[in-house]
Amino acid sequence: MGLSARAFCYLAVLSVVLPGAAACSAAAEGPEQLQAVVQARYDFDPGSFTQGLEVAEDGTLYVGTGQEGESRVYRRTVEGDELVSAGLDPEYFGEGITRAGEHLWQLTWRNGVAIQRDAETLEETGRAGIDGEGWGLCARQDELIYSDGTSYLRRMDPETMQERERFEVTLEGSPVSGINELECVGGAVYANVFLTTDILRIDADSGAVTAVIDASGLENNAAPDPNNVLNGIAHIPGTDEFYLAGKRWPDLYRVSFEPAG
Repeated sequence: MGLSARAFCYLAVLSVVLPGAAACSAAAEGPEQLQAVVQARYDFDPGSFTQGLEVAEDGTLYVGTGQEGESRVYRRTVEGDELVSAGLDPEYFGEGITRAGEHLWQLTWRNGVAIQRDAETLEETGRAGIDGEGWGLCARQDELIYSDGTSYLRRMDPETMQERERFEVTLEGSPVSGINELECVGGAVYANVFLTTDILRIDADSGAVTAVIDASGLENNAAPDPNNVLNGIAHIPGTDEFYLAGKRWPDLYRVSFEPAG
């Protein structure tokens, strides 16, 4: 029978295992408690059922949207100028997006298809079959991380979208379901939790939640609808800040993640 992190640390202290003291202290204390602090606000498209958000190297934004007959992916400036747009087949429900090299991948929800696009023109360059639902997607190193709404994340091949393995997201040892839109930053995956204002920072190797970020302080100015929730997280390259959006939100927020309280 395995030991819990707290039990292991207790035994380590009794044995005077000093080199592991810092790690044990962190494990015993649990994940960091952070909050999203607004640094700036920008106008956003209240017609976009935002499912995916990502910042390009030049600072422009990729936005992927959902709803059958309305799904598309487009690129815009932060200030609101739309540069290029591509729609999905009308029967498709768009989900998460991410750029991998010269390509942009776009998931569909229950259609069993991922669309590969040219990252500049957004023209379709290929398709891949996917097993199960598609929710969120982000790119790191030589892999894509993919969510399907459960407590599991998948490691996918960035060229073929073929699954390599799955790993579970856990918060202090317990599975966390509803993992939705994703953003990969270094060794971490940031994830919206479906229908909540929580964002999780997840260790990309182990699946353990290392921080819980409270984004409830962001104003939700969307039209009243239970679907119009926080969704869309994009790291701003070269900074410690992020853009946060929501489904049909008229606002895009630039935020920092700071200690709660």
